Amino acid sequence: MNEGEESLGSSINLIGSKTEICGDLTCKGDVRIDGFVKGSIHSVSKVVLGSTGRVEGSISCVNADISGTLSGNINISELLFLKSTAKIDGDIYTAKMVVESGAVFTGKCHMGSMHKTDKKNEHTISAERKEAERISA
Repeated sequence: MNEGEESLGSSINLIGSKTEICGDLTCKGDVRIDGFVKGSIHSVSKVVLGSTGRVEGSISCVNADISGTLSGNINISELLFLKSTAKIDGDIYTAKMVVESGAVFTGKCHMGSMHKTDKKNEHTISAERKEAERISA
């Protein structure tokens, strides 16, 4: 690694409880939100929405721990963990999910290898599913 370069996922970005952001966020590392974000969040790593955190917009990442409030869809490529204080008003797309008692979500939940992207309602299908469709065609 060259001087000044960071490996993917090595940086941690924090949005504090008294911080409000209007606009989309794109992170190459982990992000923790304890404040308010109005806009989409995309990370190639992990998103943590703390118990005081609120997001009005979509979240797209590899893994997520949700303790706060999300008004929008969430697209997780690996594991979504809904803590007991989590509140989601939107659709969930994830490969795997853990839900603690007390967590609440209103919307549809789609689990498995097929998950929806946020761009123009296109579908992203895993390589195995694409191969199965090609063989059956």
